[in-house]
Amino acid sequence: MPAGLGPRGAAWVEAALGEAREAARRAPDAPRRGVPAWELRFAAAGRACGSPRAAEAARVLLLRTARPDAAAVRRLYERGTGAERRAVLLALPHLPLAPEEGLVLVQDALRANDTGLVAAAVGPFAAAHLDAHAWRHAVLKCLFTGVAAAAVAGLSDRARGDGELARMLGDFAAERTAAGRAVPGDLSHVLALTAKEV
Repeated sequence: MPAGLGPRGAAWVEAALGEAREAARRAPDAPRRGVPAWELRFAAAGRACGSPRAAEAARVLLLRTARPDAAAVRRLYERGTGAERRAVLLALPHLPLAPEEGLVLVQDALRANDTGLVAAAVGPFAAAHLDAHAWRHAVLKCLFTGVAAAAVAGLSDRARGDGELARMLGDFAAERTAAGRAVPGDLSHVLALTAKEV
């Protein structure tokens, strides 16, 4: 149960999770009438849970409990607010999706300028499934937008001994310096990780 909920919020989340459990038990080919109740709850969590953090936790719990298919996950992401999209991204490692189905959403978020989305996009799902080229650019995106390097799941493992990432970081730092702009503080930390042996 998300922290910080009052009695009404907790009761709301419990009812929403019951609807999500019911959806998870439904056969994949069972006929559907309208929008499932738990999806409506997903959108309403911001009003029902009080704080943004509690609403995000509730949304992630709903997704993990309902275990929706790729079409539903994509629909929630594409039609969602920034907060709803972030919850979808955070839930990706726990959903029954093929890697390519989740990567479409991760790649979309990495094109955004919303730092909350970028931070959620570089979580464990990206660490497990982004190819080396896309992952390096995701790290640079974090540095460029001010997302803390700590948000990048698996950073120390994936950066270790990555000479190409080191080159890209050096180029990025040189460009910033030549333009009279500050080099992000996290860059030296990430660069140091690349120097470690595999």
